[in-house]
Amino acid sequence: MMREHPAQEQQEASPQTQARVRDSFARQGLMRHLGAEITEIAPGRVRIVLPSRPEVTQQHGYIHAGATSAIADSAGGYAALTLFPENSEGLTVEYKLNLLSPALGDQIEAVGTVLKSGRTLTVCRLEVFGIRDGQAKLVATGQQTMIRVDTLAP
Repeated sequence: MMREHPAQEQQEASPQTQARVRDSFARQGLMRHLGAEITEIAPGRVRIVLPSRPEVTQQHGYIHAGATSAIADSAGGYAALTLFPENSEGLTVEYKLNLLSPALGDQIEAVGTVLKSGRTLTVCRLEVFGIRDGQAKLVATGQQTMIRVDTLAP
């Protein structure tokens, strides 16, 4: 079964939530190193794009599973954060990612979507799409559990 690329949501998160997510994302050295960027922030949903370039590929030219899983993990984590109170952050407790086909394309896009936001634990769906010539193909899918914690000092 091939899942279609989800259309961009019409509803955006509040400006305060967007700023909070973007500020946190900007502090992530790995996302900066990979060249990933957030392209959508909605309540319970975040999209992260990673352009394809030699530095993120493996020996066969596919985007490396480590890069694929890193942006999937961040997309889910930030989707959860959009629903957390102002004085809290999230940490990944666990995630599982099934790699369905080689990640090929001009870029990959990870979409994290909250399935259930709880007082302590939040469960997210993770999807990664390879985008080639404007066509999206689901290349990975998974699930993640986030824990909400009081804001951490740097």
